[in-house]
Amino acid sequence: MTTIEKEWAERVRAAAAARTPLCLRAGGSKDFYGGPLAGEPFELRANHGVVAYEPTELVVTVRAGTPLAELEAVLAERGQYLAFEPPHFGPGATVGGCVAAGLSGPRRANAGAVRDFMLGIKLLDGRGEVLRFGGQVMKNVAGYDLSRLVAGSLGTLGILLEVSLKVLPRPVAEATLRFELDEAGALRRVNEWGGQPLPVSATLWEDGVLHLRLSGAEAAVQAACARLGGEALAPATAQALWTAAR
Repeated sequence: MTTIEKEWAERVRAAAAARTPLCLRAGGSKDFYGGPLAGEPFELRANHGVVAYEPTELVVTVRAGTPLAELEAVLAERGQYLAFEPPHFGPGATVGGCVAAGLSGPRRANAGAVRDFMLGIKLLDGRGEVLRFGGQVMKNVAGYDLSRLVAGSLGTLGILLEVSLKVLPRPVAEATLRFELDEAGALRRVNEWGGQPLPVSATLWEDGVLHLRLSGAEAAVQAACARLGGEALAPATAQALWTAAR
């Protein structure tokens, strides 16, 4: 156990003995989510940093208090990313908050949710004991996959100390197309395209406009753009759109 883990374990045991509820909080970017905040404040940001990163294995292990933006920057240097596109809701967003909230971004329907990318966790439970579930490799299949249970648990199962996540290479090419359609027309088009071999990675309809994102090989994206038509957005405009959608 690290020094922080020992200190936190002692505090959890003391709180359990006194039957004092704890309010786990790091960046506070998702305070609006879930029920009202209650209990003695427990600050989690001190436990931060990348523990291990193997780009060739597509796996990263990171402490839960690590800022989400910091992790994404580390991955971007190697041309990789978190494919579930976690929403930030503010500059203070952390990896632990991302997992605890269990929220994913516009690529979820195509790539999967945060729980689908969790390989293992280290957890401090309500008795002050450090537990490990899963592992740090994608081929680890031993035992029950309890690590995914933490996704969306909002800290009710314990304090998340570390998490191992599967990462993916960034798509070689991306394009976003704009179509003016009413809601019914947009749903019909999206359903039609979903049944075709198109590299669709996200859709967004708002105020009579459907945005469709295509991601994949350069040839596949270009062919899909030529086939579907629509108005192509400039890369910077498209990036701003999908970032806002997160």
